[in-house]
Amino acid sequence: MKQAMGRRRFLKSAAQGAVAAPMLASLNNLGFAQTDKPGHMPAAAPCAAEAAPAGPKVTLNVRDYGATGDGKTNDTKALQLTIERCSVLGGGTVVVPAGNYSTGALVLYSDVALHIEEGASLLGTDDLTQYPVSEIRWQGHWSKGYSALISSRDSNNISITGPGRIVGNPAIVGRIQRSTHLRLPALLEFINCRNLRVENCWTSNGGMWSIHPTYCEDVLFKNVVVNSGADGIDVDSCRHVTIDGCTFKTHDDCISLKSGRGEEGFTINRPTEDVHILNCTFYDFVWACIGIGSETSAGVRNARVENCKCVGAGTYAIYIKTRVGRGAFIEDISMDGLDVSGTRLGFLHFNFISSGNHDRFPVPGDVGIPSVRNLRFSNIRVHDVPVLVMATDIDPIKPLTGFSLANVTGTCKRGIFLANIKDAALSDIHVTGYSGPLLSIDNVTGTGLGGAAKLEAAMMPKVPSPFPAPATPYRLH
Repeated sequence: MKQAMGRRRFLKSAAQGAVAAPMLASLNNLGFAQTDKPGHMPAAAPCAAEAAPAGPKVTLNVRDYGATGDGKTNDTKALQLTIERCSVLGGGTVVVPAGNYSTGALVLYSDVALHIEEGASLLGTDDLTQYPVSEIRWQGHWSKGYSALISSRDSNNISITGPGRIVGNPAIVGRIQRSTHLRLPALLEFINCRNLRVENCWTSNGGMWSIHPTYCEDVLFKNVVVNSGADGIDVDSCRHVTIDGCTFKTHDDCISLKSGRGEEGFTINRPTEDVHILNCTFYDFVWACIGIGSETSAGVRNARVENCKCVGAGTYAIYIKTRVGRGAFIEDISMDGLDVSGTRLGFLHFNFISSGNHDRFPVPGDVGIPSVRNLRFSNIRVHDVPVLVMATDIDPIKPLTGFSLANVTGTCKRGIFLANIKDAALSDIHVTGYSGPLLSIDNVTGTGLGGAAKLEAAMMPKVPSPFPAPATPYRLH
């Protein structure tokens, strides 16, 4: 009996020591040193344990977890369960085999790849209760809105790959729910994610933006077909983004670069930067193929567009836009090797004065006048565009600094209109079919301006005054 009691005491003591050891180690790691007697050297810190090797990556089929793919059954729970199981097992691939999967909102987690096979479609339900309400960014502000059909937040190493389809419900029409003023679901939305990849998918959505990365870094969209009743891809306060080989058919900007609106965006100060758009084809029914702005209150910089086709635009193929009260900057934008046709208004338009919604809390004073510099366009082929360049809506207090247009060929009905630009550089403009002067300017300096006509007074911008500072300084709320 005594021997048994002694054994139990020994086991209890050993167990307590086993529990205490990692607790002490944790305290040491947090900066809480063990107390030593005076005159004694502190105990040496334990050697850091080697990182455990990564476990095997699993591959899970959603059919094995109850998804039917019959197009009638609500498969949300089965699809989400499979994603969550993949996550807790250390990550891997969730496979969606051929079939039609009716679903509400799905959430991806770190290290999970969602692979939608040939013949498989994820079909968004029209039941808005299946899309939880959360904080989303909408038109440059953080506000409440319905979650996207597929979303992820604070995740690393996530991907969605095809060749399957992701389809928003056509019964969800518009961008705002009138009864609640909540933003309606996007198709794909990623917030504060790293190493994000969407590749080889076919997508379709109704009246809300289709694909919306916000606060994301190291992002790739490759060979994605984007059919949208609104914007295609809105890059919002993101860094290191590549959009390669994608095809767009949209009813607003095919691609838009944004960074927040008014004092909120200006104070948060998360610019969009280092964006590379290449080998894409754009068709937009209502607005532009590529838009920059108008929500630019944290700035947009270092964007390159290369070897793209603009085959239709409701306004201009390229539309760079902001307004007084946005503040911040648009800088170092280059576009090379564009083929432009089917535009309703023209190839290129700048509006740095009055584009987009007026903000309730504008950036006041001259700081609120955006700074725009280093916009470069080269090797442009235009086909019967109504206007080649319309760049007059620029504030003379902060003129556009650094604008180059080089090696432009093709046909247009009217030429180039510039105002309030410093260091312009025009060269090798070889277009035909236009009426009136090829170049009309006012308050423009630079090279290649010889023979320019004076810009008509009616085309000069009406410049609003900067906004006065409020009685109480703005704070995030």
